[in-house]
Amino acid sequence: MTTPCPCGRTPTNTPAKTKPAQNQPLPFPACCGRYLDDFDKHPAPDAESLMRSRYSAFVLGRRDYLLATWHASTRPTGLVLDPAAKWLGLDVRSHTVQDADHAEVEFVARYREGGRAVRLRERSRFVRESGRWFYVDGNQL
Repeated sequence: MTTPCPCGRTPTNTPAKTKPAQNQPLPFPACCGRYLDDFDKHPAPDAESLMRSRYSAFVLGRRDYLLATWHASTRPTGLVLDPAAKWLGLDVRSHTVQDADHAEVEFVARYREGGRAVRLRERSRFVRESGRWFYVDGNQL
């Protein structure tokens, strides 16, 4: 059995009546895994996919991917991830395409830190340059 993708994306192109696994998350290799494991050859095709893959990178502790997909204008010089954080789920609320190279994604990410439940709600901005999407910044809501 293949591990489900941490981002929780499910198939959307088949009616639920014909596919019982409709609400099951896609396997990691068929979802965010291809972007995390081969960023150079498989960039995320849109801002929502990049946002989901960045969530998966947080879950998996993939600092390299997070920095590589952060726009150079706002990218930090370093990034420390809390290994004790337990990521619990992602809910993408909206994906708004502003034009061919700009988009916003609103999401809620849930995690547990030090025994405390945390709910991060953010509207993130993304930009596409040379065919690749990058996270620019976000506003917590």
